[in-house]
Amino acid sequence: MKRTFQFVVHNWPLKLAAVLLAMSLYTGLILSQSAQVWPGSVPIIPIRLPISAVLLSNLPSVTNIRYSAPSEVAQQLSGSSFTATVDLSQAQPQSGSPYVLAQVVVKATDKRVTVLGYDPPSIQVRLDPLVSKVVPIAVDRGTVPPGLEIQPPVLSTSQALVSGPESIVRLVTAAQARVIIQPSGLDVDQTVDLVAVDIRGQPMGPVNLQPSSVHVKIAVGSGLQTRTLPVNPVIAGTPAVGYQIGSVAVNPVIVTVVGDANALAQLSRVDTLPVSIGGATSAVSQTVGLSLPDGVTVLADGNISVTVAIQAQAATRDYSAGLVLSGARDDRTYVLSTSSVLVTLGGTVASLNTLDPSSFSVVVDVNGLGLGSHKVKITVSLPADVQLVAVSPPDVTVTVGANSVPSPSSGP
Repeated sequence: MKRTFQFVVHNWPLKLAAVLLAMSLYTGLILSQSAQVWPGSVPIIPIRLPISAVLLSNLPSVTNIRYSAPSEVAQQLSGSSFTATVDLSQAQPQSGSPYVLAQVVVKATDKRVTVLGYDPPSIQVRLDPLVSKVVPIAVDRGTVPPGLEIQPPVLSTSQALVSGPESIVRLVTAAQARVIIQPSGLDVDQTVDLVAVDIRGQPMGPVNLQPSSVHVKIAVGSGLQTRTLPVNPVIAGTPAVGYQIGSVAVNPVIVTVVGDANALAQLSRVDTLPVSIGGATSAVSQTVGLSLPDGVTVLADGNISVTVAIQAQAATRDYSAGLVLSGARDDRTYVLSTSSVLVTLGGTVASLNTLDPSSFSVVVDVNGLGLGSHKVKITVSLPADVQLVAVSPPDVTVTVGANSVPSPSSGP
């Protein structure tokens, strides 16, 4: 028994390897005998593409898919029975080459199908860094019909942001807006799609442009002239009750217009479109266009910034007020030259409308006055939102006498 055991364990690693090799050869033989080749092709789909890169190359399809499956399953296989993907999340560029090597993974949608092999097992893909840059917007006016004069184009914006694969973006020199000048001489006033172009004016792609379009205005005609005119802001409506327009500011204050000589001769200024201030209690700021006659255009974007300052209306009101003594002694008598005065108060219309006459007082300070006549200045105590404009009369004569009647508080 011992000898048998020693025989079994003697050189056991070699014996185990031999057994495993025999099993793998047997398995391979069985599989090779049952292996089949699906004749169709399956497109390779990229997954987990890095957000900082763009896939430029077109991916091939997988062919010669070798598989094993029960006969009843093999008869029903189609293009939807397999998926082919390439994971680009870990793809690393090869030294000196824009291409990276990526492994292709083919799977069967039916678990009873075992994929044994396919062509190609790996592919080369081109990954380009995703970059962006700012380029100027240029207008391609094409061929101008004879007899027409055109003014420089006016654009809603002068630059665009182009983004995409680095190898393409670096060749883009401008974002081009292409317009057509009509033989009838109509002005160009339209929104045009932008196209990324290289230095030769050839379209470049695929790239993304922001904005993707631009508004183009071109004055077209014969015998055109230009004039520089002041901008006149047009105000519509009135502020809220108790408020008024303080000042009006425009930017720019002058514009250059172009048009037929007869049309320009009628202009001394250029009006804006109306700026509404109806019911406003604070400053109103708006950006509006210009109101131009037919045949006249502006050599700018035509947007005018208008700021209307709104301020509370100031007013004055008169109040008749009685005098109040301050500092009077019980053993003295005080005779005033007048029992009331006219007080003029100033403030906003709103504050004067809500002022309660009992909220202020008109005071005559007689503290420390001796017997006889004295001229005393009148003082007025007011709420914070109104101001004293005048008091008439500004002072009063106070005659101080001795009180012969003992005060109730005095003893015998």
